[in-house]
Amino acid sequence: MHHDTVVNWEHDHTFAQDKRRPGETKALIVIVVTAVMMVVEISSGILFGSMALLADGLHMASHAAALAITAFAYRYARRNAKNRQFSFGTGKVNALGGFTGAVLLAVFALIMGFESILRLFNPVAIVFDRAIAVAILGLIVNGASVFILGTNDHHEHSHGHEHHHHDDHNLKAAYLHVMADALTSVLAIVALLAAKYFGLVWMDPVMGVVGAVLVARWSYGLLANTSGVLLDKQAPQELQQQLKTLIEADDDSQLTDLHIWSIGPDIYSAQLTIVAGVLEILCQSTNLSMRGLTYERPVRF
Repeated sequence: MHHDTVVNWEHDHTFAQDKRRPGETKALIVIVVTAVMMVVEISSGILFGSMALLADGLHMASHAAALAITAFAYRYARRNAKNRQFSFGTGKVNALGGFTGAVLLAVFALIMGFESILRLFNPVAIVFDRAIAVAILGLIVNGASVFILGTNDHHEHSHGHEHHHHDDHNLKAAYLHVMADALTSVLAIVALLAAKYFGLVWMDPVMGVVGAVLVARWSYGLLANTSGVLLDKQAPQELQQQLKTLIEADDDSQLTDLHIWSIGPDIYSAQLTIVAGVLEILCQSTNLSMRGLTYERPVRF
């Protein structure tokens, strides 16, 4: 039996997922703000007859639900970070939350487009002044939410390397939701002003359709990113080359097979095969000096 210490080869799989992420607090703040504004816009859209305003309110309703999923994903990942049933930690809960948010975004885009087309052929009277006032208030609230979620914070993972949250798909989903809210508020204001001062009543539902198309495009982009993480898509070529260069720096080891995939925001795991002519490679530490990368490796001779 091997009697030497194995401490250098041991590590947990939390990868700092047990820490409260900056996006969690931001999501909770925006949920409250969004829910309040949602009630105001839906009720105002019904009372004043504005489809663009009603669409904006319904949009915020869907986003309030999506933001709740975002908050739940953060909390679940944090509370279960040390659960050994998750082989690589709970980092992918982040991507799952982002994927769910993207799906909801796509569903809302379809509903928004359908309702706007119906209103295009069945216009109703609009109380312009009140509808415009509420739309402006919605834009202010949505702008504040975009600012809250878009503020860059830094955090450190368990190995002490600094990261940004640009790979936080959960936060990105929440950010796109409030961005979509801000967009529909702008479109609602443009449509209402055009209808009031130029008699272009058809602009109200047309802006709803334009907003639906843009939101659908955002949803598609987020779906593509998060699905790649959930399906263990190979890491970017730049990261693969960085690891290959590091492994083969001793002019003896040769990397013959490499798989790198994301297991959390800016955190990667790798499975690789190394051909080497000396046994010292077995004594090397399993932790490479590469940002966010943890791996276990089989070695062939």
